[in-house]
Amino acid sequence: MASHIVGYPRMGPKRELKFALESFWDGKSSAEDLQKVSADLRSAIWKQMSEAGTKYIPSNTFAHYDQVLDTTAMLGAVPPRYGYTSGEIGLDVYFSMARGNASVPAMEMTKWFDTNYHYIVPELGPEVKFSYASHKAVNEYKEAKALGVDTVPVLVGPVSYLLLSKAAKGVDKSFDLLSLLPKILPVYKEVITQLKAAGATWIQLDEPVLVMDLEGHKLQAFTGAYAELESTLSGLNVLVETYFADIPAEAYKTLTSLKGVTAFGLDLVRGTKTLDLVKAGFPEGKYLFAGVVDGRNIWANDFAASLSTLQALEGIVGKDKLVVSTSCSLLHTAVDLINETKLDDEIKSWMAFAAQKVVEVNALAKALAGQKDEALFSANAAALASRRSSPRVTNEGVQKAAAALKGSDHRRATNVSARLDAQQKKLNLPILPTTTIGSFPQTVELRRVRREYKAKKVSEEDYVKAIKEEIKKVVDLQEELDIDVLVHGEPERNDMVEYFGEQLSGFAFTANGWVQSYGSRCVKPPVIYGDVSRPKAMTVFWSAMAQSMTSRPMKGMLTGPVTILNWSFVRNDQPRHETCYQIALAIKDEVEDLEKGGIGVIQIDEAALREGLPLRKSEHAFYLDWAVHSFRITNCGVQDSTQIHTHMCYSHFNDIIHSIIDMDADVITIENSRSDEKLLSVFREGVKYGAGIGPGVYDIHSPRIPSSEEIADRVNKMLAVLEQNILWVNPDCGLKTRKYTEVKPALKNMVDAAKLIRSQLASAK
Repeated sequence: MASHIVGYPRMGPKRELKFALESFWDGKSSAEDLQKVSADLRSAIWKQMSEAGTKYIPSNTFAHYDQVLDTTAMLGAVPPRYGYTSGEIGLDVYFSMARGNASVPAMEMTKWFDTNYHYIVPELGPEVKFSYASHKAVNEYKEAKALGVDTVPVLVGPVSYLLLSKAAKGVDKSFDLLSLLPKILPVYKEVITQLKAAGATWIQLDEPVLVMDLEGHKLQAFTGAYAELESTLSGLNVLVETYFADIPAEAYKTLTSLKGVTAFGLDLVRGTKTLDLVKAGFPEGKYLFAGVVDGRNIWANDFAASLSTLQALEGIVGKDKLVVSTSCSLLHTAVDLINETKLDDEIKSWMAFAAQKVVEVNALAKALAGQKDEALFSANAAALASRRSSPRVTNEGVQKAAAALKGSDHRRATNVSARLDAQQKKLNLPILPTTTIGSFPQTVELRRVRREYKAKKVSEEDYVKAIKEEIKKVVDLQEELDIDVLVHGEPERNDMVEYFGEQLSGFAFTANGWVQSYGSRCVKPPVIYGDVSRPKAMTVFWSAMAQSMTSRPMKGMLTGPVTILNWSFVRNDQPRHETCYQIALAIKDEVEDLEKGGIGVIQIDEAALREGLPLRKSEHAFYLDWAVHSFRITNCGVQDSTQIHTHMCYSHFNDIIHSIIDMDADVITIENSRSDEKLLSVFREGVKYGAGIGPGVYDIHSPRIPSSEEIADRVNKMLAVLEQNILWVNPDCGLKTRKYTEVKPALKNMVDAAKLIRSQLASAK
C-alpha cells in the first residue's frame, strides 16, 4: 500500500515555532535555541507520519519563514541591498529578506495562489548571479535519515519559481523571467546530485503554476526545463506535484509528457474535472499520486466516496502505480484536533486536522490494499451521517429565505448621485470629509479587560463600564482632532470575523486551530458548519451608545459576508455562494437594526472580496457576480439618506474595478498608500466613478508619522483624477495595531491637510 503527504504545517500543534521565532527576533533567545525547537518539530512530524504507515514522507517542507524564500536562498538570489556576497546563507540574511532590517526594507509578500498563506516574492533580473547558497534540502534529508526515516525531499520546481517571481526594481517590466531558466537549472542540478549522493530515491518538485491559465511559451518552458534536468534526474523517482485547481487539458498534456518524470500529483478535491483527463488517458507505467484528502479544510474525509474514486483510478493506472495523497500541503489546515478540548463532541466528530488527515490517507491506502479497518470506516460513515441529518446544520427558515433571493438583483431604489444628495442634506459634511477606517489602538489594558470578561473574572457590568470609557476616550479624541465622521474604535472586538461569527448561529470556534498566514503570523479561522442566521442584534448596543456621545455622524461597523466567508473554514456540503447568501441575510438584519437605532452611516468591510477570486479566468465572472450580489443584499433595504460605506484592501484592484462599481456602495475607502499610482491610474484611464471614494492617504502598517505637507501632496494627486465632491480623506486601514503616540499626530496632520486644501479650493473659486 502506498501513501503520501504533500507537505505539513510547520508552526507546531501549539504554535511552538511562532514563539521561538518571535523570541529570537526580540533577542531573547539564541539561533541555537531556535534551531533546537525547529529540529524537535521536524522530528516529531516525521515520526508521526512514519508511525501512521506513510510510505512517502516529505522533507524540506519545513521553513523558518516561507518555502519560496528557502528556494531564493538555495539559489543565492539575494537582492543586493542585503549586502550578501557569497557562502552559505545564514539566518541574518534570510530574516532580513523576510522582514527587512534597520537600514533596508523587506522583500514584497503576496498571496500564495488563492489561499490565505503569503510567500516572499523573489526579485529577479538579468544581473542576478545564482549560486548554490543554502544546503537546507540536503541537510534536512540527512537529518531525517539519521532518525531512521527515509524521506522525499521537496523543492519548489524551477518553472513555478520563476513564474511566481517579479522583475526587481529598475529592471524593465517586460523582462522575461523564464529567460533565467538556463541560469537556475545548474543550481537545481547540484542540489539533485547531492540528494542522490545522500541516498534519496524519490524527489518531489512542486509545480503548482501548471493549474493556472498559461500561454503556450510558458508550457514549453516546462518541457524544456525537465528535458535539461533529465540526465541529472536519472536513477531517481521524480514526482511533479500540482494543486489548488483543475489542471487545464493543455497543461495536463505537457505535465504527463515531461522527460525524466516518474509520477504526477493531482488535486482531486478542487480539481474535480482532472479526473476526466486521467480517465481519458494516463501515461503507461507512471505513478499517479491521487490527492483525495482535502488539505485546505478541516472536514473529515468521506471514506466511501474516496475509496470508489481510488478504485476507479486503479483500473486506469494499475494497482501498483496508484498512491493515496493529500490534495495539497496540509500547511493550509489546522494542526491537531487532539488539542481541541472545548469543541463539542458531535462537531468534533465531523472534523479532521492535519494529524488526522495523515491517518485518513493511510486508512484509505490500507483499504485499497485490501486491509480495510472496518471499525474506522464505520465510525467515518456514522460521523458523516450525523452531519447530514443534524438539526444543528439545517435551519428551514434560513434555507427558505436564501432560496427566495433567486429572483432579485437587490439594488437600492435610486441611483448613487440622488442618494449622495439625500445623505448630504442629512449629514451636512464639508468637502473632502475626514474619517478613519474603524479600529483604534488596542492597549494592553483593553486586551486584559476583554480576556478577563471572557474568562468570567470580570462582571458584565464592569466590562460594559470599561468599554464605555474607552469609547468615550476615542470619541473625545476624534472631536478634538475635528474629524468629520467618527467611529467608536471597536474596543469590544478581538477580530473582524471572529467577533461576528461568535454571535451568529452555524459557527464553531477552535482553541488551537491556527494556520500560518506568513512568517510567525497565524490566523484562527472560524468554522462554518451549518446554516447561518443572526439570533439577535450584534453591534447596535455599542454603536448607539457611541452615537449618543456626539452630535457628529457615528459609523456603524460591520464585516461583509464575502470577507466572513473567505476568512473561515467553510462547510463543504453546499456551494460556497449559498453559504455567502445566508451570511448576507444575517448582515442585512444587522444593517437594518443599526438604521432603526439611529445610525445614519454604516460601513460594511469587504477586505477579502478579491481574495476569493478563482485561479482561472473562466471562473471569475461567476464568483464576482455572487460576491457583489451578496454585498448588495446586505444594504438594499435602507433609506436613501443612510450612507453605506465599504472598505477594501488594495490588491490588483484595477482588474475588478467594474465589479467594485457594481457593489453600488455610497462611499468606498481603499487601502492604497503603498501603491498610489497603480490605483489612481484606473481613474486616469477614464473609468467613470460617481460614488464617494477615499484612497488611503497614509500607510498605517508603518510606525512612520507623515507630515501634513506630504498628505496634502497625496490628496492633490488624487484631485487631479477624482472630482472634489466625491473625495474622502482617510488612513488606509484600521489603527488597531498602532500606538496612540503615532496615531494622534498622524491624524492631526491628516485633518490639517484636508483643511488646508479646502481653504485653497475655496479661494480658487
